[in-house]
Amino acid sequence: MIFPFTAIVGQEEMKTGLILNVIDPSIGGLLIMGEKGTAKSTAVRALADLLPEMEVVKECPFNCDPDGFLCNQCRERLNNEGHLYSERKKMRVVELPLGVTEDRLVGTLDIEHALKKGEKRFEPGILASANRNFLYVDEVNLLEDHIVDLLLDSAAMGVNTVEREGISFIHPAKFILVGTMNPEEGDLRPQLLDRFGLCVRVVSIQDKGERMEILRRKEAFDSNPEDFLMARSSEQRDLAGKIIRAKDRQNSIRITDDILGKIVDITCSLNLDGHRPDIVIMKSARALSAFREKDTIEQDDIRDAAALSLSHRLKRLPFEDIGNESKKMQSILGGMQA
Repeated sequence: MIFPFTAIVGQEEMKTGLILNVIDPSIGGLLIMGEKGTAKSTAVRALADLLPEMEVVKECPFNCDPDGFLCNQCRERLNNEGHLYSERKKMRVVELPLGVTEDRLVGTLDIEHALKKGEKRFEPGILASANRNFLYVDEVNLLEDHIVDLLLDSAAMGVNTVEREGISFIHPAKFILVGTMNPEEGDLRPQLLDRFGLCVRVVSIQDKGERMEILRRKEAFDSNPEDFLMARSSEQRDLAGKIIRAKDRQNSIRITDDILGKIVDITCSLNLDGHRPDIVIMKSARALSAFREKDTIEQDDIRDAAALSLSHRLKRLPFEDIGNESKKMQSILGGMQA
């Protein structure tokens, strides 16, 4: 049994970052940086219970969107039968093990079957299961370089293409990447770091009362997990419902020029590359406003979204003191009144 999301003590930024990606998957995922034992993995795995359902092509192993890009199998079925049946399926968290092989990640083509039968047989990999779901990588900074390259390609294109001996298979691979890491164990490649829409840094809770509450809940869960989950079921349902409502209402929240101006004021004041930070703040602020059950994006939504979107994108200019950009960002965001 998995420890419930609503029973995690503290770590509000981490929980908010995960929830925002459920509301708007195009935000681009979440990187959770922190020391061991700070509920990083627990929070990601617990998220699975709160995930909503999605419309998929019936019996498709790639979770194809009936109205979106289709895999080879679904396209052939559509061409042959003229229609596709759909079903509802709950989103889930798919884990990527550190020692994963390339074939296990992207899938494999059975060349012998193709030569004998004259038809393609594709063995789906982890990217197939991850399509339109969360892809979770624990200790993401320890992934092998060639696996990182494959993830970057799929994240950029939203598709996975497998080719062997002149035979190819294509399927959608749009996943929400969530990575956890301990910075003491090594850095993350800049190309992969930039692919994460949001980033949070978690530390051990120092408040005595909260630390005692962590022990109480852990002991209660270990002693009788079924009763513990039952006691939290109402809170879990309420939060899941709130996420679904926010997902439905976010597109009704207008993004005005005034809001865009406030976002650009922040990003223009910092040493950032490209326009991805602006886009992520805009989407996160809208999702946050929807989650907070507002009708418009307010100053505090922009401020909180920027804090989640920018920390891993700050860089140091030549001869600049370490941490100067971070202090500058905190000063800018601190000056924004709610």
